[in-house]
Amino acid sequence: MKQLTLITYSRDGIVAEVSETLAENNVNIETMDAKSFGKEAVVLLTVNKYDVALQALGRLPDFQVITEDAILIRLKDEPGALAKIARRFTDAGVALQSVRFIQRGEGYGLVAISAERSDKAIELVQDVVVSW
Repeated sequence: MKQLTLITYSRDGIVAEVSETLAENNVNIETMDAKSFGKEAVVLLTVNKYDVALQALGRLPDFQVITEDAILIRLKDEPGALAKIARRFTDAGVALQSVRFIQRGEGYGLVAISAERSDKAIELVQDVVVSW
């Protein structure tokens, strides 16, 4: 799974700007998480047409677009489930770059993670991986 991370300065209308750009290019948003941090804003996305979205969003002024591979894992929805996975990465010396809860329900959660070394990361979560 590929994720897009957009970084820009915080202002009104960011979600409208991003979603309109994607709609104009016939790209469907699968997941979106937008947050402001002081003077900066970050938007995390997964889409159905990654390459088209990357090109379209790259043309937006004042946006920096970062791409990353993500591994989709399925965890029990219980306290400590993510902690156990995070510990695997720490113990193996592999840094997690991002963690996103995609969906929760029926006792499980889908979590998208990206790490500095995708090949090693996949090995670390082989027992819970859904896709990569």
